[in-house]
Parts: sequence; C-alpha cells; structure tokens
Amino acid sequence: MAALGWLTPRRRSATARSVLAGEAAAEAARKSSLQLEQEREESAATETELSEPEFPVVGDVRAAAFFDLDNTVMQGAAIFHFGRGLYKRKFFQRRELARFAWQQAWFRLAGVEDPDHMQDARDSALSIVKGHRVSELMSIGEEIYDEYMADRIWPGTRGLAQAHLDAGQKVWLVTAAPVETATIIARRLGLTGALGTVAESVDGVYTGKLVGEPLHGPAKAEAVRALATAEGLDLGRCAAYSDSHNDIPMLSLVGHPYAINPDTKLRKHARDRDWRLRDYRTGRKAAKVGIPAAAGLGALAGGTAAAVALHRRRH
Repeated sequence: MAALGWLTPRRRSATARSVLAGEAAAEAARKSSLQLEQEREESAATETELSEPEFPVVGDVRAAAFFDLDNTVMQGAAIFHFGRGLYKRKFFQRRELARFAWQQAWFRLAGVEDPDHMQDARDSALSIVKGHRVSELMSIGEEIYDEYMADRIWPGTRGLAQAHLDAGQKVWLVTAAPVETATIIARRLGLTGALGTVAESVDGVYTGKLVGEPLHGPAKAEAVRALATAEGLDLGRCAAYSDSHNDIPMLSLVGHPYAINPDTKLRKHARDRDWRLRDYRTGRKAAKVGIPAAAGLGALAGGTAAAVALHRRRH
C-alpha cells in the first residue's frame, strides 16, 4: 500500500491552502470583472442605439441648415419692421403706415402668414422703393435692423443656428422678405447668407418689379433645392426650421425638419410625422386660445395711434 501513497492527496499546509484560495479568488475576480465590463459595453451600445444621435454632426460639410425668418428667427415680419423704418425716414405717408400697422397687428395675433396680406405688404414696399438706389436701401436697412429688429431675435432659434455653425456647417435664411433685408439680418447674426425675394433693379436702381415671384411656400423649397445642388449638399443630412405650414414643402425636403413656434396646421403636421418641435414663446399665441375681438381691435388701434403720434411729432 505504501507504493500507492502518491495516489493519496497530501495534506497541504495552511500557508499553501491560503495561497490556493487567494489564487482562486483572484482568478474568479478577473473573470467576473471581464464579464461586467462586457455587460457595460453591451448596455452602452444599446443606449446609444436608443438615444437620439448627436445633431448637428460636427464636420459634416455636406449638411447645412435652412431657417425661415418671420416668427421663426425673429418675432413678427421683417418687411413690416422695414416699413416702419422707411416711414420714419419719410419714404411714405401716414396712410401707408396705418396699413403696415394693421398688417403687423394681424400677423402678430394670428401667428400665420396670409398670402394676401403678405402680397399686399410686398406690393406696398415695391412701390415705395421704386426709383431708389439699392445701395441707399442697404445702408438704411442696416439702421432699421438696429432700431426695430435686433431685439426681436428669438434666443432659442439663434442658439440652434449657432449649433450648426459650431459644427462647421453653413446656415442660410430662407424668407419671402427682400433679399437685401434678409442678407443684412444674416450678416448681423453671423450666418452664411440668405435666400430672399429678389426685386428687379437696373443700373442699381429699383424698378418696382419682382424677378419672378415672391419666395414663398413651394418657391422656398425650389430655392433650397437649387442651392443644395450648387453647394454639393446632401438634403437628407440637412435641417430646416420654420413656424408656418406654408413652409411644409421646404421642411419635407430635408432629413431633419423642425417646427419652431409652429402655427396650428404645422404643429399637427409635425406631430403626425414625428418631426421635432421647439416653442420659444412665453405662452401660446393669444389667437390660439380665443383672444377677444376687442383685444384684436385694441392692438390695431394701438398700432394706428402710435403711427399717428409719430407722424405728429415729425410735423
């Protein structure tokens, strides 16, 4: 039997048993650590898939952002503010200012763009600038921006535009406002440029006519498509921002549409299509919650009274 003693496990010393236990614990810890690390990596990967990817994508030069102007980037309509500035400089009389005041009051209360109102405003502006030099209106436009527009920029929308700029992307305004006015606003905000309605000029003097039609509705989408082709952009990677259902053609053109301070129709359309929404107003537009008719008349009266007071002070 002594010859088989080697088959019987020898009793290890306490020290040896401690070493064995320590080694076993270390090996188990290493394996469990690797397993936990793998589980964490799998969990992180799952969270990344479920969470919204980083946007805008830094360095994606084939992407750009297109922003509507009126009530998206700026409170109110640029052309109405421009009209106030021209009246101040005696480009037209009190009757025309009263019409501008009514149009602006309606726009602010309704919160939507009515083609008839906008067309009337553009016709008024064209008749007013006819015969004036483009350089003169550009210079005046700079002053009007400081007087009436600078403090009406929505900070939230401005931040969205800056995010695209910080990502190395170009940012364009797309508006029915005159391209000269839009270009001034884009430059002041540090944006790339602007697409706007082009008024005809000959030898640097306005003729009172448009080149084509106002940049409104479907025309905006065509302008964005043309610019994207010229710039080599991938519209599926681009973003567009607007408050108006009139801009649904432009919003539908890009891969990242945003409804900003949306009117009722755009809000519904955006929700139906799971578009992103942002509302930077302090509250819902009064017209959306049933503003009394008297309040609407009060706004009009206030605007007209202001116009009359300004006229009297100037005379």
